[in-house]
Amino acid sequence: MKKQFLYSFLLLAALVALAFVPFKKKVVRVYLIGDSTVADYSDYDGEDYLNKRYPIMGWGQVFRPFLTKDSLSKVKHLIKGDSVVLLDKARGGRSTRTFFEEGRWAAVYQDLKKDDVVMIQFGHNDAAVDKPERYVNIQGYKEFLRLYVTQTRQKGAVPVLLTPVTRNYPWKDGRLGNVHGNYPQAVKDVAKELNVLLIDLEQLSIESFSAKGQEFVTNTYFMNLPAGQYKNYPQGQKDNTHFQPEGAKEVARLVFEGMKALPQKM
Repeated sequence: MKKQFLYSFLLLAALVALAFVPFKKKVVRVYLIGDSTVADYSDYDGEDYLNKRYPIMGWGQVFRPFLTKDSLSKVKHLIKGDSVVLLDKARGGRSTRTFFEEGRWAAVYQDLKKDDVVMIQFGHNDAAVDKPERYVNIQGYKEFLRLYVTQTRQKGAVPVLLTPVTRNYPWKDGRLGNVHGNYPQAVKDVAKELNVLLIDLEQLSIESFSAKGQEFVTNTYFMNLPAGQYKNYPQGQKDNTHFQPEGAKEVARLVFEGMKALPQKM
């Protein structure tokens, strides 16, 4: 009887001790690579964001609230961890080629670990035929996307391809159209070829923005600013590519909705 009591006491003591052992959380890093529509301007090479660039925002700048503990349960098929560190490596003016040539991808690749997630959204600058320093034709665009996907997988990390988010044109009969030519389809082709997770952000943003209407989207989502409203843009601004805070938040929401809809396995 005493021996049985002793065993029970030791078992209880062991369970109590285990309860106080710190649980080691698994942290997954989510990398964002892409152009200005993805970038975090508040952490942009030491610039004084509030006094130089605000209110411009990339969707990556407001994506962190979608990766909190409560939200992670909705994307557990993609993010296999207890918490997330978001690393926005996107930069304005970069195409798939220049992001690679500048060594930005090498820095990401070097640090990648198993189960990290790399979200890849280029296209705006690849399609800029009038800017040869950025331009990448469709064949080259596909090759660089393949490179990012293949090297991500080499590290045991998970690549996710995104078609480029829409610009605020062309509008016809109250609906936005495709402004990126064959580049969104090129992303889809690579995703199918390599069996990669795909978020069709172009289509998601076209549907969302069209539902809101041209006037609302132009004035609320994109950087179309009246003169005198913002100190950083005293003469105003007409920009139908980059986002104000509300536009960035809406695109971030669309990306997260796209993540939730991804298949369980690829």
